Amino acid sequence: MSSRPETAGAGEEVAAVRLHEVEHVYGGPGGPVAALGPISLTVPPGAFLVLVGASGCGKSTLLRLVAGFERPASGTVRTGGAAPVPGRGAGIVFQQPRLFPWKTVGGNVELALRYAGVPRAERARRVPELLERVGLHDVADRRIWEISGGQQQRVAIARALAGDDPLLLLDEPFAALDALTRERLQEDLRRVSAQTGRTSVFVTHSVEEAVFLGSRVVVLTRRPGRIALDLDVTLPRTGVEPDELRALPEYAALRAEVGHAVRAAAA
Repeated sequence: MSSRPETAGAGEEVAAVRLHEVEHVYGGPGGPVAALGPISLTVPPGAFLVLVGASGCGKSTLLRLVAGFERPASGTVRTGGAAPVPGRGAGIVFQQPRLFPWKTVGGNVELALRYAGVPRAERARRVPELLERVGLHDVADRRIWEISGGQQQRVAIARALAGDDPLLLLDEPFAALDALTRERLQEDLRRVSAQTGRTSVFVTHSVEEAVFLGSRVVVLTRRPGRIALDLDVTLPRTGVEPDELRALPEYAALRAEVGHAVRAAAA
């Protein structure tokens, strides 16, 4: 795979994420297993892309390729015009928060800022700002084991936002949470996304979550994952309360369309 960075022509914008004819294969005792592709996909800056599909369709594999944790068997992956490098250019939130339990809530965020090269004086200012953004301004001094699972995932999101990376990658971050907490965090993430304008790629099994969060939804087929549906979501991103958004006829229509595509793709 070539490491030469992409360049934009006059008046063009470098894509936040670009996949071209990407395929990925895993080895196994029974021989190679085709996990993904071929897939070509371009994500412009500021988009909130949601990948949805049945288990084993390659959603998390695609996310790992974008993060640079793995390299494709064939094709090219670019983030911001260059080959992705693990730990650079993207904040990542996993299904489990993966926090440091011996540190406080604020200490976990402060550590992420330190790794991002933020000076100490600025870290002291930004920690409360980041915690305020995810609704945790009043628990900064608590230890991780003293807060709920939903609050821990909020810390993970604040930590991912700490480095001002242009890309945010989220691999089923709410899957282990109860329905009410999950819904609240969906609303918080949608608000934070609108505030920051960062490009996000979010993996989920949930059709409801995909339509609520995404400005664009891509449905993947069963393995090897290919694009079954690529849908722009035209619902308003700001100025509408979550309950009002979920009550819109357009929301119900999109949910039905995506749900039908997921079921057909998994068949």
